[in-house]
Amino acid sequence: MIFYTADLHFHYEPFLPSRPFGSVEEMDRVLIARWNAAVSEDDTVYVVGDVGYNRGLVPGDALARLRGHKHLIRGNHDPRQFSQATKRFFQDIADYKEITDTGRHVILCHYPMPFHRAGYDEKCFMLYGHVHNTREYAFLEKLRKELRESHTEHSHARAQFINVGCMMPWMDYTPRTLDEILDGDDKAAGLQEENERRTRKHF
Repeated sequence: MIFYTADLHFHYEPFLPSRPFGSVEEMDRVLIARWNAAVSEDDTVYVVGDVGYNRGLVPGDALARLRGHKHLIRGNHDPRQFSQATKRFFQDIADYKEITDTGRHVILCHYPMPFHRAGYDEKCFMLYGHVHNTREYAFLEKLRKELRESHTEHSHARAQFINVGCMMPWMDYTPRTLDEILDGDDKAAGLQEENERRTRKHF
């Protein structure tokens, strides 16, 4: 099976205030445990950027404990040049990749691409990280909502770009399959619409 995740940031203490962990040790322990509970040695995992932390420091001790065949899509916290000792943990390292997953076209880049080259294809999904659940992510979600509402059968922008940062609710610090990601994203969109309806009723 193929799994996806992003923005693990092993050992990176500055992210603790935005994550439900009391220490980096606890965060690393949970990330590793949830990864290995979902992924077998025969599975493939695409890490869509930022496995490490500032200055391109890569936590080889954590990577050594993760199951599966790992591919890294380089993020801004990942080094431009990896040591041979680190490269051995990954099948490959790239800045951008396009793959096929159960008959669907998947575009992988750490940075969100709302208007990628296959944005018109109903079977194409762009998976990204980088923005976590920040204000920038909120802007992207607003754009995605507007694109979906204006989409017609003749327009090309299907707005199928999805944040796979490990901290997103549908990821829950666990690598997920494409089906799990799409299902979780749909449920999150449904909850958002319901909250908006309730808010409008109050006014």
